[in-house]
Amino acid sequence: MKFGVLQFFSWPGRRNPLEVVYDRAFDRIRMMDASGYDAVWLAEHHFSSYSVCPSVHMMGTHIAAHTKNIRIGTAVSLASFYHPLRLAEEVALLDQLSDGRVNWGAGRGFDPTEHRIFGIEPKESYPRFREAVDIVLTAWQNDKFSYDGEYWQFEDVEVLPKPKQDPMPVWVAASSENALDWAGEEGHSIMMDPHATFEELAGKRQYYQDKLVSNGHPGNSRDIPMARTLAMADTLSEATEVGRRGAEFMFGSYLRKKENIYGKTAGGEKTMQIDAINKTIRDGGDPVAKYVDEVAICGDPAKVIDHLQELEETVPLEYLMVAPLSHSSFVTFTEKVMPKFL
Repeated sequence: MKFGVLQFFSWPGRRNPLEVVYDRAFDRIRMMDASGYDAVWLAEHHFSSYSVCPSVHMMGTHIAAHTKNIRIGTAVSLASFYHPLRLAEEVALLDQLSDGRVNWGAGRGFDPTEHRIFGIEPKESYPRFREAVDIVLTAWQNDKFSYDGEYWQFEDVEVLPKPKQDPMPVWVAASSENALDWAGEEGHSIMMDPHATFEELAGKRQYYQDKLVSNGHPGNSRDIPMARTLAMADTLSEATEVGRRGAEFMFGSYLRKKENIYGKTAGGEKTMQIDAINKTIRDGGDPVAKYVDEVAICGDPAKVIDHLQELEETVPLEYLMVAPLSHSSFVTFTEKVMPKFL
């Protein structure tokens, strides 16, 4: 099994100076570089303390200069908000400066605040994202090219530099059925949603594999990172408390935005996990408890090891991208769980 970390730069309550947030993250990344992790995956967000990382490419360049082994993933570059030629240049430059260690992940974004401030109509976010990905890949694969799309048009353009890797490893974020359809049709690898239940993940994975095969693409020869929030401690009760605190923070600053206050996403689609959250609330249940029980990886080392072994068989799980809800969760996972699977 491969392991990565979905790295947020969260600033809850702005209690500490922001440099403390970055210093702690860099300490973690240096530990990852020496511990057998495949990649750090950097999360891009804007105008929010949920994750203060508006440029995953600039952050990636800093990490590349201070690490030797770990790959540098973007999870994701919010492609809808970029000029696609500038995006192609920035990612390619990062790949050159990191000596070919980039995993490029692209997504469209969901936060209505980001769309409003950047001047992107929510209904345009998905087609803009698809067009941007097409342009970036075309720019990397051709010396010069022209493009006549719905949102972007240019003639006889040469994008430099090209990535050091040929081909560049590429993933797209896919939560909705439409996104899975497109990824399967185009043959793109996917990153799986950190907030879907385990049951939903297995269904999405199979649906995507079927789409790949039906469109003539190989289905089993690619890494499919499964992102999961992680709450760990030496006892189950302590781990559950870590999970609850993390889930409460996410519900307050992230998941409510993702569904635009229990409605539709910025692109006009409901995702499966939003429906599940809504049903829990309507039924008088506790959405935080549901998240900890059915979405997060939560427990002491023995329980987490058992859970991962089960997921290897049922999803199947081959690449785990953890998003630790505390630094101690990361350390415990790295020291007491990962060695069992490497």
